[in-house]
Amino acid sequence: MNKYLSLLFRIVVAVILVQTLRFKFTAHPDSVYIFTKVGMEPFGRIGVGVSELIAAVLILIPQTIWLGSLLTVGIIGGAILLHLTVLGIEINGDGGTVFYMALVTFILSLILLWSERKKIPIIGKKL
Repeated sequence: MNKYLSLLFRIVVAVILVQTLRFKFTAHPDSVYIFTKVGMEPFGRIGVGVSELIAAVLILIPQTIWLGSLLTVGIIGGAILLHLTVLGIEINGDGGTVFYMALVTFILSLILLWSERKKIPIIGKKL
């Protein structure tokens, strides 16, 4: 993958992850609603927020792009699954914005993970 495209994808993913943190860490009513509905309030909200912060930092460090991408795919994959099974696409009249942002983040993270797959310790050289 082109290094500039990779950098753009990394920045987009990190910005999306970080911009949601203020909602999680300040107990915004929409965030509390989401995590209450899935039975993870408040510890899940804070835990997911911390995990997203770690993923955002890791995805920006060239040596750990693969790890940040993998962590993001796991976190956001879970969020997408919860949207499709428990929450629904639209949350409190947002028009599906949270869901679609999750999809973008998931897809870009998958692309980054695929492009960095050879750097994954132990299994990377086999991929």
